[in-house]
Amino acid sequence: MTREQVTIDTSQPPSGPARKVADFRPSLLLGEHSLCPGCGEPVALRVLLEVLQELDIVQRTIGVVGHGCYGSFVRIMDVDVLQCLHGRAPSCATGIKRVRPECAVFTMQGDGDMANEGLQEVLHAAARGEKITCVLLNNGVFGDTGGQLTATTVLGQRTKTSLAGRDAEAHGYPIPVADLVAGLRGTAYVARGAVSTAGGVAQTKRMLRRAFETQLSGAGFSLVEILTMCPTGWFVPAAEGPGYLGESMEQIYPLGELVT
Repeated sequence: MTREQVTIDTSQPPSGPARKVADFRPSLLLGEHSLCPGCGEPVALRVLLEVLQELDIVQRTIGVVGHGCYGSFVRIMDVDVLQCLHGRAPSCATGIKRVRPECAVFTMQGDGDMANEGLQEVLHAAARGEKITCVLLNNGVFGDTGGQLTATTVLGQRTKTSLAGRDAEAHGYPIPVADLVAGLRGTAYVARGAVSTAGGVAQTKRMLRRAFETQLSGAGFSLVEILTMCPTGWFVPAAEGPGYLGESMEQIYPLGELVT
């Protein structure tokens, strides 16, 4: 007996209400996020929490968040977290790790926080080989303050302060944080993923897992840059965010492992 193939027409809205068949949400996720439709940061948060659970290190994990839209995640993630001054998360994480070396310590920072306000912090932490894991959520805009240009905004990308698109002569060139960190001898693992496709999400999760495994082994500094969508800051419809990310940011920030 062969199974009859069922074809579902997705060209029109469903005739009936959606039916929940299972709850795959990590138990560490305590509620719904309040960020814009189409934002990629909640996806990055989810896979991060899944990795912490799968590695069974939740009870000895401490996170440090910078300033950005993701700052609201502290209300919905069941992990010990502190918020520090703009850009200073790697320094705070360094202090925590040196006092509590048995803990898994990570930072969660946006591109404005890490690349604009605190580039020196992450570079020095990497150069010292601090045994922490830094997570960069890179969407190329200061989303929390209205969508202004950041140091990682790619050429041609529109923001609230570059309405005609980023211009190299006027604004300089984008800074590839992961590439800079990868060139420092204190780094043990550096990777760049994205959450714009299902495959990208799975790959990013593997990168985060390897970054934490690197930290737990005592090998040195680890960083995972995650390209995330910000349709609001990009002036594109929410549904077009993943495609825009692939066409613009991924061309300048190629995905993959830089240091293993």
